[in-house]
Amino acid sequence: MSVDDALRLWWVLPTGLALLGYGLALAGLTPAQRAVWVKGRIVAVGQPSHGTSKRPVIPVTVAFQDPATGQEFVLSNDGKHGDSVEEAWVGREVEVRHPRGRPHMFRIVLHSPEDKNGRSGPYCTVVLLLIGLVIHATVLWGYPWALLGFGGLVTAFAAISPDIRTARARNALLAQAIAVPARVVAVTRDVYTDGEGGEIISHTPVVTFTTLEGTEVTVLSRDGIPDPSRSLGRRLTIHYAPSDPAVCTPDLAADRRGNERAVGMIIILLIAGTAAVVTGAILL
Repeated sequence: MSVDDALRLWWVLPTGLALLGYGLALAGLTPAQRAVWVKGRIVAVGQPSHGTSKRPVIPVTVAFQDPATGQEFVLSNDGKHGDSVEEAWVGREVEVRHPRGRPHMFRIVLHSPEDKNGRSGPYCTVVLLLIGLVIHATVLWGYPWALLGFGGLVTAFAAISPDIRTARARNALLAQAIAVPARVVAVTRDVYTDGEGGEIISHTPVVTFTTLEGTEVTVLSRDGIPDPSRSLGRRLTIHYAPSDPAVCTPDLAADRRGNERAVGMIIILLIAGTAAVVTGAILL
């Protein structure tokens, strides 16, 4: 079997999965579309134990009502049901989905409301298909097509990336930030193995603060706290957006620099992708 034949066969899988996924989405038969989506609220907030892994993140108890029966359920996520909660307070509203008739199998959805249409899976298979097409074109017609294909993909993905909008929205929210005292109540510890078999230890502080309205907020602070492994009990200042306490940071300047880096990376990808397309077109 030639390389060309192998590549054509490889296309069959992502093409079939994409067609199946989009067909199910159009018919409203994907698990996300068939699930029950309701508004829930956090009614209790736990605290990660000092020195344990951050993987369960912040344990919370969520209350929501099953619209089919009207029964209210109060269930703990145990860090296992859906998206991880890294900013929690009693009264915070969250979106909850569960299979019909099985509310105990609920999932918290914080960052992916677009999954309601059930098209995130087919979208990923289309991306694989496009990458395969570029590789095939490169094998058949040479590297100028790699520049055209991958340059076009990079440009398109950078253009539709939400990173710039997210960074600008965060900057706008923190422009009116309120500063309040905070304290590190625990430090999580995770051990990873690098490619050479060495250990990498990651420490993440768990911080609590109280808003001006009296709401106690618990957050996992991944950035902005120096020497995190020795930060237990440290008192510091947290800056939070008055309209959304989930948008908060212990270091406004560092947060802005991080947003600038995210925007800069997208701009670099746009420039690099466009340059690759132009170069590939010239070399054809």
